[in-house]
Amino acid sequence: MGPLDVVKLPALMRRTHGRREISVALIDGPVNTSHPDLTDSSIQEIPGKLRGTCARASSTACTHGTFVAGILAARRGSHAPAICPGCTLLVRLVRPIFAERGNSNGDMPSATPEELAAAIVETVTGGARVINLSAALRQPSSKGERELGLALDFAAARGVITVAAAGNQGTIGGSVITRHPWVIPVAGCDLSGQPIGESNFGGSIGRRGLSAPAQGIASLGANGEPRSFGGTSAAAPPAGRRCWHCSLEEPSRPAVLRVTDPAVRQAS
Repeated sequence: MGPLDVVKLPALMRRTHGRREISVALIDGPVNTSHPDLTDSSIQEIPGKLRGTCARASSTACTHGTFVAGILAARRGSHAPAICPGCTLLVRLVRPIFAERGNSNGDMPSATPEELAAAIVETVTGGARVINLSAALRQPSSKGERELGLALDFAAARGVITVAAAGNQGTIGGSVITRHPWVIPVAGCDLSGQPIGESNFGGSIGRRGLSAPAQGIASLGANGEPRSFGGTSAAAPPAGRRCWHCSLEEPSRPAVLRVTDPAVRQAS
């Protein structure tokens, strides 16, 4: 059994590649859009202070953003899961360089609450139907968290589904992101569905969150070679895809979530 089998995605993926009019926003590191397995994908950059495409393919930020983009939108038949290559991918960068270490396994881009709030509002205004959020909060403040909460309210009011990686600090608790009632937080599990120690958990994740495999996930490397790593950033797109496929099949209808399938609630 592979990672996609755990969340029962293969049958759904055989039915649909997604639709161009469905825009999935990736709030993450920059993406190497010149990667051979992404060149045929519909990728649009949401304008911001920073570019959403890679200036340096060797950076950890580019590695992370390209890896997650591959999970979502790579060419079918590549080394990446490519769960919705027919959708339009909206790229919104949250920070150009993060954690410039040799091993990016489990790391996520970081942003202040204010930066993240601005990114959410810009992607919603830019036409996103789904937001895939892989960003840790830095320099939190009560004012910034209020702004972030209002941005998530804005996404909810527009019916934009927000899927957020729970984080990889191995802590029990939550954040303004995972506690928000509209957000679908995603924790990490192994191939047997058991929670992994490095994944964050909390009450909101247990009540309405999802989990998906977060170990040894294969996708695109920014340098053109396939690579694998884990963490909740790798778990979020497949788990979220099980929730927002209704938006792909019936795009004229508002997004309505019914998270009832026990196969994708391993962490609850």
